[in-house]
Amino acid sequence: MQACSPKRGGMLAIDTNLIVRYLTKDHAKQSARARALIDGEPVFVAVTVILEVEWVLRSAYDYPASDVARALRIFAGLPTVTVEDGAMVAAALDLAERGLDFADALHLTRSGHCEGFVTFDRKLVRAAKAAGFEGAREA
Repeated sequence: MQACSPKRGGMLAIDTNLIVRYLTKDHAKQSARARALIDGEPVFVAVTVILEVEWVLRSAYDYPASDVARALRIFAGLPTVTVEDGAMVAAALDLAERGLDFADALHLTRSGHCEGFVTFDRKLVRAAKAAGFEGAREA
């Protein structure tokens, strides 16, 4: 588990709104502040924040899922950014780019250590199988 240090020069955890401002540049002052902070010092992004950023960009900004996935990959690759469970987030983005809802893709990748993933959501099971995730099945 990664920890954030409260000491000077340590890593800061950032919230959804900073990433949204960084990516969209939709608010001149806040976007500039977000860019200065994120580009200027090490930041930590929790998986829950990534999930919320994806949802906000798709639902509030109407960005296509493929554009959101691409933007999140670029953001996560910045030298100052550390994403919690980065490999799992990357795997979820892979599944999302193959047609899964990102939240569902994240559920699947986060439960990869289990024997399978069971749901009542038939659409999720079909999409998971189509994307190459065989471990999903209907309850």
